[in-house]
Amino acid sequence: MKIVACNSNPPLAKAVAETLGIGLTKASIRRFADMEVFVEIQENVRGEDVFVLQSTSFPANDNLMELLITLDALRRSSARRITAVIPYFGYARQDRKSAPRTPISAKLVANLITTAGANRVLTMDLHAGQIQGFFDIPVDNLFAAPLFSRDIQEMYPDRDLMIVSPDVGGVVRARAIATRLNCDLAIIDKRRERAGHSEVMNVIGDVSGRDCILVDDLVDSGGTHCNAAEALIKRGARSASAYVTHGVLSGGAVARIATSPIETMTITDSIMATEAVAQSGNIRQLPIASLLAEAIKRIAEESSVSSLFD
Repeated sequence: MKIVACNSNPPLAKAVAETLGIGLTKASIRRFADMEVFVEIQENVRGEDVFVLQSTSFPANDNLMELLITLDALRRSSARRITAVIPYFGYARQDRKSAPRTPISAKLVANLITTAGANRVLTMDLHAGQIQGFFDIPVDNLFAAPLFSRDIQEMYPDRDLMIVSPDVGGVVRARAIATRLNCDLAIIDKRRERAGHSEVMNVIGDVSGRDCILVDDLVDSGGTHCNAAEALIKRGARSASAYVTHGVLSGGAVARIATSPIETMTITDSIMATEAVAQSGNIRQLPIASLLAEAIKRIAEESSVSSLFD
């Protein structure tokens, strides 16, 4: 087994390799003067089972090109099997035609990854589960729900909890955690006039006197979660916190969350933390290296990955 780390999240790649007890494969991923990406694999990978770890987070296009060129380099180096490990799958929000004459970019990216040479994809909490069907190769979609459930039990013992979905689309994800914790579920009814802007219309469920925990797959501008927290507090919730898998946190999101009613927002390290995130007083990261490492090990050994969801 070989693990190749691209440049989007070196700390996570290093932690995964250490958990597996192996070193990272030597590779040079750099830029020419005009910013073209150049990749050189500096170890023999012929006949090897190779895992390439790269989140396609900001800068999304640069990180995507790094992944594609690394896959091509490994394919041309005669690797036996190449698995693209993409903790955060960018372009996942463009999973359908949202309006006339718009692209389905998630399908395009799936085609690019397959054509570049990936034999398999390992990812985590896809924005839309149907994206697995955009690939013609096997896709393993890991879930943060077991990780979040354990952490919530440790962080909020003996609290009257209510799990909250910030929109109707996330009900299945929120219900999975509510079921694990044996607690109630509420739903935020919101209206999104355009990308990046949403308005809370109603809260479905009695949140009065409850400690509410918003559950979602990603946070970008933070507007949805901040507005939802304000709505929950206005309707009598005792507190509002959030558990979100992917902390995209673009623009002024960190500052917005810092001044919001959200007591604590817990994200995973699927995306490398910026300096602002690291210094934030109410954003914390949960490590996912052990989960990814176990999934990688099971893929290499041809054993069950689905049992990780239990």
